[in-house]
Amino acid sequence: RDLHACEATIGVLYTFYASAMIVIFILALPLNASVLHLFIFKLKFWKTNPSNVFLFNLLLADILLLFCLPFKASTFINGERRSRNEAACKAVLFVLFLNRAASIAFLTVISIDRYYNVVKAGQKNLLKMLKKSPYISIFIWLLLLPLTTPTMLKDFDCCSSFSEGTLVESSSLWSQNNPAGFRQEIVFFSQIVVPFVILVYCTVCIVNRLRRKGVGNRTKVRRAVLLVTIVMVVFSLCFLPCAIARMVLLVVSDQKLNESVLDKAAEAFDGLVVLSYVDCLLDPLVYCFGSTKFKELYISTYFPCLMKGTQTQKERTSDNVALNTRKQVEKRM
Repeated sequence: RDLHACEATIGVLYTFYASAMIVIFILALPLNASVLHLFIFKLKFWKTNPSNVFLFNLLLADILLLFCLPFKASTFINGERRSRNEAACKAVLFVLFLNRAASIAFLTVISIDRYYNVVKAGQKNLLKMLKKSPYISIFIWLLLLPLTTPTMLKDFDCCSSFSEGTLVESSSLWSQNNPAGFRQEIVFFSQIVVPFVILVYCTVCIVNRLRRKGVGNRTKVRRAVLLVTIVMVVFSLCFLPCAIARMVLLVVSDQKLNESVLDKAAEAFDGLVVLSYVDCLLDPLVYCFGSTKFKELYISTYFPCLMKGTQTQKERTSDNVALNTRKQVEKRM
């Protein structure tokens, strides 16, 4: 049985990848912990805007990712692309796949929700009715489980073997002898390509809505544009490069090129997978524009010193408005 797929061909490169994951973990752990505390104890997401339920589930997906980063980092530091402990590796792959699928799903649902609120405002739709219930979020998680469970059932070396055409890196993906791997790869790319098309459509429609004359609440539309734009940025930075690198890796594996070329493709893929973990640092931007109260509440709770200056500025603006109003009244009299 071939264990070559376990080894990191360039130890220094994988040490850098591990360092990047450790930095992400150190920064994201307190950030996501503070956001979790805010959503539960301050914002009470289940009582406020129903859209906050989607944001909270996106946060849960990020927290799932954080549990896996130390294990992945230690594996890279030990000079292995994948752990030789098959049970542990399968569990980590399952959680990572579930995190990616859940992040993409809830980012997409958030954009669709904002699309209906802005472009289809006033019209009845299924999402508007369902989002008031937590069951839609539960349904999304349950729907993702059968898409990620195959990672726990597949039998392969080091969670990765080029020779057997497996789920993670397949050297015979397009072969008729590997229908399970082919189906799983179709699911993987569908989870990225289909949501990306939906995100582009929602973004274009909301931007066009802003450009039209006679829009009622332009502030609301601008916030929606900022939200879907940030979602697009997070999606394009974290998930698209990984999908492209995976496609290149699968094509190179299928062509059975020189082993050094295959190693370079695998190294690039692993690096862009590490880049995808940055989404747990970027998602708080989505919370800021997805919830009208989140930004102000977060700053007032954890950085009250910054809030004082903001409040002073607001008081000055309010005083100036009141003064100008008083002067106009006096002139009229």
